Amino acid sequence: MGTAAPAEEVLQRLLGAVNAHRLDDLAACFSPDYFNETPAHPQRGFRGQDQVRKNWVEIFSQVPDIRARVRGTALQDDTLWTEWEMAGTRHDGAPFLMRGVVIFSVTNGLVSSARFYLEPVEDASGDVNAAVSRVLGNTPDSREQAPS
Repeated sequence: MGTAAPAEEVLQRLLGAVNAHRLDDLAACFSPDYFNETPAHPQRGFRGQDQVRKNWVEIFSQVPDIRARVRGTALQDDTLWTEWEMAGTRHDGAPFLMRGVVIFSVTNGLVSSARFYLEPVEDASGDVNAAVSRVLGNTPDSREQAPS
């Protein structure tokens, strides 16, 4: 049996660090010049391992029982596609649940960049029709049919 690819190894280290709440081990999975791109929210992108650490200090303090799991992966060269679910209870007692995809690039055994599509799960925005209307800027009044 062969050894795991560096991308798979760093994923296992990262997942273990998140679930054990080991901040130093988590931050050590990322290169110092790590680049996070958040295509659906461009202003949220950032660069640097220090920001990773800052984010996770906040997450661990506000969701003290956070647990993560990776539901699936696909590896191509040094690019690892991952589907995540993170759940726990926020400090204020509210449930915390995020799901989505993170696409990691791994260089020299460290995460060098990621395209981040992980989002909070919400169930109050309506069905698919409401979502399509909202994205298109339609209001309830504009969806009413004209008289025939």
